[in-house]
Amino acid sequence: MRDAVREREFREFVEAQQAQLRRSAFLLCGDWHQAQDLTQTSLMKLYVAWGRVRRDGNVGAYARTILAHTFIDQQRKGGWREEPVDEPPDVLSTVPAAPELRLLMQTALMELAPRYRAVLVLRFWEDWTVEQTASALRVSPGTVKSQSARGLVRLREIVESREGEWAGR
Repeated sequence: MRDAVREREFREFVEAQQAQLRRSAFLLCGDWHQAQDLTQTSLMKLYVAWGRVRRDGNVGAYARTILAHTFIDQQRKGGWREEPVDEPPDVLSTVPAAPELRLLMQTALMELAPRYRAVLVLRFWEDWTVEQTASALRVSPGTVKSQSARGLVRLREIVESREGEWAGR
């Protein structure tokens, strides 16, 4: 009986949160297929700890913590490798301003180091506090603050260097 309740609660959580977790995963890795894999891996890890996590509360925060750790671990281990192509894909030149800015920001985000990317996604996409982010990434609040500042500076540099490229499209 308890297993059936556990399964139902986990399924309800997944149905409610999977899309949001996948969007966060996409911001971390920049590829929808990898984001799906990252989300599924994180959900499998969550399922293993479900009984304890469910009792402790804030399952959503724990799931995002697992997501960030899994991403960083996979980057460290070289789990996902990009393969170069001879020709870049064709890009439409009549993209409106808002989607163009979004693409520019996503491209710039992918150029950041995984730690900076994880901090910025948790802090500004997930809207977590410095303390929540520090706890999730197992670093000090000062580290989150400095990585946020450095990550934002680097993100601005990347965006500014690419604005000319995107303006011509």
